[in-house]
Amino acid sequence: MDCESAISPYYLLFQALALIPVSHYFLAAFFVFLVFLYNFLEIHFLHDLLTFFRGDPVTLTYNSSSDLGRSVAAKCKIFQQRYLVTPWLSSPHIQTAFLTFHGRPPPVTYRRHLFRAFDGGTIALDWLTYSDVLEGSDGVIDGSTARKDDKTPIVIVIPGLTSDSIAAYVKHLAFNMARQGWNVVVSNHRGLGGVSLTSDCCYNAGWTEDVRKVIDHIRCEYPEAPLYAVGTSIGANILVKYLGEDGANTPVVGAAAICSPWDLLVCDRFINRRPMQKIYDRALTVGLQGYAQLHQSILSRLVNWEGVEKTVDTYYRRSSSINYIENVSVPLLCVSAMDDPVCTSEAIPWDECRVNENIVLATTPHGGHLAYYEGITASGIWWVRAVNEFFGVLRTSPLIKRQRMQGSPVPKPLQSSIDRAPYLNVMGDGMVTAMSNEPTDALQEDTSNNEHMIHSKEEGTISDNRTNFESIDKINSDERIEQKVEKNVKDLIVPVQARIDKLSRRSRQSIWLLAYIAVITTWPFVGSIIVSVLKKRFKTFIPGTLLRK
Repeated sequence: MDCESAISPYYLLFQALALIPVSHYFLAAFFVFLVFLYNFLEIHFLHDLLTFFRGDPVTLTYNSSSDLGRSVAAKCKIFQQRYLVTPWLSSPHIQTAFLTFHGRPPPVTYRRHLFRAFDGGTIALDWLTYSDVLEGSDGVIDGSTARKDDKTPIVIVIPGLTSDSIAAYVKHLAFNMARQGWNVVVSNHRGLGGVSLTSDCCYNAGWTEDVRKVIDHIRCEYPEAPLYAVGTSIGANILVKYLGEDGANTPVVGAAAICSPWDLLVCDRFINRRPMQKIYDRALTVGLQGYAQLHQSILSRLVNWEGVEKTVDTYYRRSSSINYIENVSVPLLCVSAMDDPVCTSEAIPWDECRVNENIVLATTPHGGHLAYYEGITASGIWWVRAVNEFFGVLRTSPLIKRQRMQGSPVPKPLQSSIDRAPYLNVMGDGMVTAMSNEPTDALQEDTSNNEHMIHSKEEGTISDNRTNFESIDKINSDERIEQKVEKNVKDLIVPVQARIDKLSRRSRQSIWLLAYIAVITTWPFVGSIIVSVLKKRFKTFIPGTLLRK
């Protein structure tokens, strides 16, 4: 009895464990690994299995008094149904990885048009039409796009970070829209799509000027065609920010923002929070490093890392589209997945979307980042069908007020400081960032060239009018004198108008200064009297620099 009591119970336990076959330990370890992997990858296959693969309902958030929201809820059948993820892709991370590395894109043949930006930069516009889809080949060729008088609606696609027209999700969208009879044009970011940087200006999440110029260009080239726009990921942030900046002045009649980050600062904190998200952070960084290496000759002399580190949070806040949602004045569909591993659901602006009557927010429990694969073979993307149906409803809806903008240019919006500088989109944490707040020489040169073109055009018009008048009535000397006087007045006004156009881009605070310049330039004597009066009565109001001048 004494010997048996002296034996340790742990010794007996180890003896019992030693009797278990080694293969059973491997099976147990494998099972624990599967449980860990199931939770780490956020797999929801068991949930789908227990619900008999019915999918999850789509939640629509919109203003209760919005005619647009009620129309979309009633006419878009896709939002009345459930979204079921492809069973063997039942994870936001597996879906996103599948989209990135394979994606099963359909074969498309783009027709490329190179657009020269205001500062000398080059933007590749890749077109896809119904006839191109019928050809069924894959690649990019140089060629004409649509006819100038074509009334077929045009969908402008703005890709995500480091993505271009060859990305799988872009091809899915372009192919499906073109197959339905739409004309599609993918506006590639600067330095992407196989086009080199031709200026010192780079794209980033807050730079909306490229989108604005491209849309205005397409509006001028195809004035009869209604314009729609789709932004994805960072492209969605750029699109919503542009729509908010321009408000009702945009020629776009309908838009869709897919998997937008909304608040870049919140997404930056989220992507550095968990181990899995840090993998995405690293992947984005690698993509941007490849972009930087591709354009090293230009970016190497522009990088200012000290300035980048000091202004990163400011850049995130000013570039976030969440600040511009309330000013969106065109029908906008927003699609976001609650399990998006890159653009967290914490940044979704529920209240802002609910207040604006022009916005419909569609959210799903699953979908990943831009993936949304459906069907047993993962041959289709759910949000592509949603955008297609949403635009189809808008196309036939009486709620749409199509802005034709013919004969009058689109007014320039007031731009924030994030839009008045060149930017560098290379950063250690995988996001784009601002580089400088000073205007580039290219921008100044472009403004001067525009001023010269306006002046030359006006002078040419005046000269033509004078020639026509003299050929009709050569004997009326009084009318000749009157025409000369009119020409002199216009010669004075044209430079003033050009200066006003140049200065009005700066700030609202310069409006009173513009009026003063116009007066003293056109009527110097009257301007001198005004200055003398203002010196006496408003000495405290007028800046000293102006009084000295």
